[in-house]
Amino acid sequence: MGNQGGAGAGAPARWRGTVADVELDGIDPRRVPVHIGCVMDGNGRWARKRGLPRTEGHGAGEEALFDAVEGALDLGTRWLTVYAFSTENWKRPVDEVRYLMKFNESLLLRRRDELNERGVRIRFAGRRDWRVPRRLLRRMDEALDLTAHNRTMTLTIAFNYGGRAEIVDAVRRLVADGVPADKVDEKAIRSRMYLPDMPDPDLVIRTSGEFRISNFLLWELAYSELVFTDVLWPDFRRANLFEAVREYQRRDRRYGGLDV
Repeated sequence: MGNQGGAGAGAPARWRGTVADVELDGIDPRRVPVHIGCVMDGNGRWARKRGLPRTEGHGAGEEALFDAVEGALDLGTRWLTVYAFSTENWKRPVDEVRYLMKFNESLLLRRRDELNERGVRIRFAGRRDWRVPRRLLRRMDEALDLTAHNRTMTLTIAFNYGGRAEIVDAVRRLVADGVPADKVDEKAIRSRMYLPDMPDPDLVIRTSGEFRISNFLLWELAYSELVFTDVLWPDFRRANLFEAVREYQRRDRRYGGLDV
């Protein structure tokens, strides 16, 4: 799989971060994943280990998210999808849900200009239903409009998202469109997913030592490579991202076929 415009030829690329330079040693720039997905898990446990409220873990996760974004840009990855809020997360305590709504609104306000300057297109996957505050929906639309023409990388934020909900919504569109049963195939379903033009993820990373998919991109990750790490999300940095890519490149991807 080719790297579509990224880490470059010659000497290993470097990102000059605020703490130390991080080299891309051992990563083949020709086989960098085009699309990486992240299940950002472990915020609550990170906070609990420090005797802090769970909300402090969500706040700490912002630094991890944007270090991962910078790392993906440095790699030359073209698509990065992060699981920010699931359809199941509404079951959490009301105060935590309220915090997350306000936090995501403020995050977009703080970071959208920075992402725009970096050439990142922001998109969202998930249901826009009555549970999402109108103010947050407005911020989402503003970020979409501001970054619509950027093409360096697409950052998709899965918000009020569930893999099963996405498939249900696609089937509903099929029915609404009057598609006859004998015309229903993978292409017909795929064209009615939330973001039909988004390529399937090559690599999906889950943090915090859990070995579950948790309803993330169920249709799209049929042939994704899965990498699980014990690192709690607030501690995740681009070095962890690079190590996951190294692991990805050590694997043999056959898509159901056989080695010749």
